[in-house]
Amino acid sequence: MTLTKRIIPCIDVDLDDEGNAAVYTGVNFEDLRYTGDPVELAKKYNRAGADEFVFLDITASADGRETMLDTVSSVADECFIPLTVGGGIRTREDIKETLRAGADKVSINTGALERPALVEEGAGAFGSQCIVISVDARRRYDEQGEFFADVDGESCWFECTVKGGREGTDIDVVAWARQAASLGAGELFVNSIDADGTKDGYDIPLTKAVCDNVSTPVIASSGCGCPEDAYEVFTEAGADAALAASIFHFEEYTIDAVKAYLDDRGVPVRL
Repeated sequence: MTLTKRIIPCIDVDLDDEGNAAVYTGVNFEDLRYTGDPVELAKKYNRAGADEFVFLDITASADGRETMLDTVSSVADECFIPLTVGGGIRTREDIKETLRAGADKVSINTGALERPALVEEGAGAFGSQCIVISVDARRRYDEQGEFFADVDGESCWFECTVKGGREGTDIDVVAWARQAASLGAGELFVNSIDADGTKDGYDIPLTKAVCDNVSTPVIASSGCGCPEDAYEVFTEAGADAALAASIFHFEEYTIDAVKAYLDDRGVPVRL
């Protein structure tokens, strides 16, 4: 049985000047601009045929705040598809509280890199299907990595970053993906800082490098500008799901249009 490929809209949530949760969209994790209300967008994508929905509190780790659980609860009330929530999750109790607020899965980046045992603890307590390990990757053109890819004729490796891409770690993304999978991660959420918000297409070398080295499902993120980009990341990189934000938020394409494009070209999707 062939598994269908998933199309997943994502919202990046922060607090506005009045302390209210709001959705923002940026480029390369910077230059954020207001995009909408998280609950209203949840309603929109629940009706639009999304396979899943991702809610990321984008400054929780950097600011030391807990994820906005009240907003998560409001979003979960309007979202009847699988909901993944990330941002500032560092302990088993954080996982528990986020799931209790209505999330089906949690996305963990900084907390897992700082203490890999959290992956094993979370998978053991709540099931691997709940644990999504997120990596915010950026290209490095030096010899410090473990797994290298050719990008436009140059050799590079991909570094894990933390705190919303603000700090490097010297940890190779592929090596970390393999370790996280061995510890029980149910999915890997691969974000490209280099491609983020550009609409120039997913980072194929990054996504393929991870997909080629793990059997755990991989969600490709960052850079989607059109249905062709989703087709490329599925057929050339081997991703299991494609996440997008701007093209859906600003109604450049509908989820149905992306799925129809994929279906016409033989990519299995849920229509």
